[in-house]
Amino acid sequence: MQSIISFLQSVLVAFNDGINVVVSFVNNILWGDGQVLIYLLLFAGIWFAWKLKLIQIFDFKHMFSIMRKSTKSDSAGISSFQALCTSLSARVGTGNLAGVAVAISLGGAGAIFWMWVIAILGMATGYAESVLGQVYKIKDSNGQYRGGPAYYIQQGIQNKAFALLFAFCLFFGYGFVFSAVQTNTITDALNNSYDMPNHYSGLMIAVLAGLIVVGGLRAIARFAEYVVPFMAVAYILVALIITVINIHLLPSVLLDIVQSAFGLQEAGAGALAAAIKNGIQRGLYSNEAGSGSVPHAAAAATPEPNHPASQGYVQMLGVFIDTMILCTCTAFIILLGTDASIGEMEGIRLTQTAMQSHLGGVGSDFVSAAICLFAFTSVVANYAYGESNLHMFKLDNKFGRTFYTSGYLLMIFWGAMASLPTVWAMADMALGLMTLVNIVAIIILTPTIVAVTKDYKAKRDSLKAGEEIDFAASDCELQGKLEEPEIWTAKRN
Repeated sequence: MQSIISFLQSVLVAFNDGINVVVSFVNNILWGDGQVLIYLLLFAGIWFAWKLKLIQIFDFKHMFSIMRKSTKSDSAGISSFQALCTSLSARVGTGNLAGVAVAISLGGAGAIFWMWVIAILGMATGYAESVLGQVYKIKDSNGQYRGGPAYYIQQGIQNKAFALLFAFCLFFGYGFVFSAVQTNTITDALNNSYDMPNHYSGLMIAVLAGLIVVGGLRAIARFAEYVVPFMAVAYILVALIITVINIHLLPSVLLDIVQSAFGLQEAGAGALAAAIKNGIQRGLYSNEAGSGSVPHAAAAATPEPNHPASQGYVQMLGVFIDTMILCTCTAFIILLGTDASIGEMEGIRLTQTAMQSHLGGVGSDFVSAAICLFAFTSVVANYAYGESNLHMFKLDNKFGRTFYTSGYLLMIFWGAMASLPTVWAMADMALGLMTLVNIVAIIILTPTIVAVTKDYKAKRDSLKAGEEIDFAASDCELQGKLEEPEIWTAKRN
């Protein structure tokens, strides 16, 4: 057994060296000197906030009210609540605990402000892509809903090559790389707290993940439905307790966040650039708004009310919960307990150190337990996103699923061995490529998003007692051509 592990380690080291040059080159264009994605994400957020008339502000309460009937589902789709939990299980992970720590260590406290900005703007972007995921969904070979950017690019824009490009980027990101990031954080936390060897914990994670994902999307959704609410509430309660205990320090922390965000401290312009870059970069990795991942969970749902816009609201709420609540909790835990001016990349160990300063030895144990749950749910949900795109490559069969699952589990093991900068760099590249393709697509499909939203609001405003909101494709003008129009032609009882 030991010789097999040693061989795998040597292969993975060679693989790691070979990809570093490519990853650095691409990331420099997307996030570095070129900063293509930073400008593109800000533009997309402002664009959809304008086109949708600040839907994230003026319909804020509606996000919560729409969840009242969110547990209904049918044989073709999961419930809206399961879709929210599935998307949160992918969102809520290393980005919330380790990612916030990385942002603060490299960009200072001001990075949190820009994380908030990209979240507020990203709520509108998340709404837009989730609506499209619902509109252009199909049924797979098992009669269950599937959808996402590859599907709405192919049907809405009518461009097969562009759709396959996104599907390939998603396979690379969610099918392989992002699970390696989550595993890396889990193994680092366990090694830091309990000296557990990385390769053993990596194997354990791979085995547990394999046992869950073999049940498909419904098994993943059920797992997320039970685990995500529990872990989120527990983490928020601990963060609230820590904040209350240190309430006298909170005003200075908030002032530090604002001053650092605008370069008003001694470091000046260099600190400002670092805060913006790391805040937006880590904020996107955490809430995934605009990256094209969440539409897969949105498309898998049977919406309630029976209208594509309802899933837009549900997933918009997901962005809010992820960044404005959970990431802020981690930020306060760190900033109330440690020095934010670190200057070198720190991940989960910074969060553990901060928690330990607040709660003693039990604090590090709590973060280890939290990151294991947070990151492991992400590992499992990542599989579902990649599996949703097998249909695009005509691999929606036993061979395709076996090939995909094998690569997915191998990358989990690789993530346990890789260095922190390497796995985060690969994640940034994968997320960046996905986002680049998806943002272009949803901007092109803006007329459909606006038309569906207007249809929903008109029906909601004219709703009479006892009536239900229902949608048919003929109710408004949609771009392109639906692959399975029957999904949206018959009214649901």
